[in-house]
Amino acid sequence: MAVIKLESIHKTFDEVSVIKGVDIEINDGEFVVFVGPSGSGKTTLLRMIAGLEDISSGLLKIDGKEMNDVPPAKRELAMVFQSYALYPHMTVYQNLAFGLKLAKVNQVEIKDRVQKVAEILQIEKYLERLPKKLSGGQRQRVAIGRAIIREPKVFLFDEPLSNLDAALRSNMRVELAELHDKLGATIIYVTHDQIEAMTLADKIVVLNNGIVEQIDTPTELYNKPQTEFVAGFIGSPKMNFLRGSIVTEKEADVYGIRPEHINLSSSKGKIKGTLRLLENLGADTLLYFDTEDYQKIVVRKEGIKSFEKGEVLFLDYDDTHLHMFKDGKRV
Repeated sequence: MAVIKLESIHKTFDEVSVIKGVDIEINDGEFVVFVGPSGSGKTTLLRMIAGLEDISSGLLKIDGKEMNDVPPAKRELAMVFQSYALYPHMTVYQNLAFGLKLAKVNQVEIKDRVQKVAEILQIEKYLERLPKKLSGGQRQRVAIGRAIIREPKVFLFDEPLSNLDAALRSNMRVELAELHDKLGATIIYVTHDQIEAMTLADKIVVLNNGIVEQIDTPTELYNKPQTEFVAGFIGSPKMNFLRGSIVTEKEADVYGIRPEHINLSSSKGKIKGTLRLLENLGADTLLYFDTEDYQKIVVRKEGIKSFEKGEVLFLDYDDTHLHMFKDGKRV
């Protein structure tokens, strides 16, 4: 597979800077996810790696070789887009084999490689079908198979699951994780969905407005966010941020506390809140509170809980679970 290094990468469009000095190292065989809100630069960065966008300044290296001016076809990368982009008039077999035919691979090898990829993705029985006779998940498997069959150094995925419904997305996440284990491939995956990022990645790159906020494992990002932005972006529901008179540390101007780390009491606690909304999700209950100083706090409790809207409760937490921030940075 491949080692990828981005060194002080910049990208400007008509003097507007969209990527602002990004440094990332991706190790051989890693599953790395670029995550961030819309407009953060994650897809632009992926397209620069693929060669579909020029690099304004900085260096892109694959296995130590500079790639800035190497055309996309010579980079030994395969990209899977949000749209399946299958040829509608070709069968699944023909879609998978098309790139190999263009490369003048012999028919025996094409057949072997198509069969191998079909087995990996469990689409053997669909090889003679046209794309219109496949489900969304099956079409996405074929699109992924078309990338695998090229045997590239690196796989690039640009929000490949965003067109699928929730149940299919969940199933495909599992299949992508298992596929990575089977192939041992270097994968770069772009998504705005932090659940995909947390469940798939060996390493997550959190982008915000063209800069890297933090690069870390999913566990470290969740437990030790280095900026207020990362703390608010990673986690669903997001971290609560407490401001004002409750912040007693001189070094901090904001406290962060995860919804699952807040306890409820009818008699005592650090914060007095009025319940404005309750969401029973089955395994969990989310409770939304307004506090006396006009702050909004979300609490997550395990199982189904019964409270009444308008009920006044006390919210408490162990200080060991607090995350402290000053000027947006972790204290």
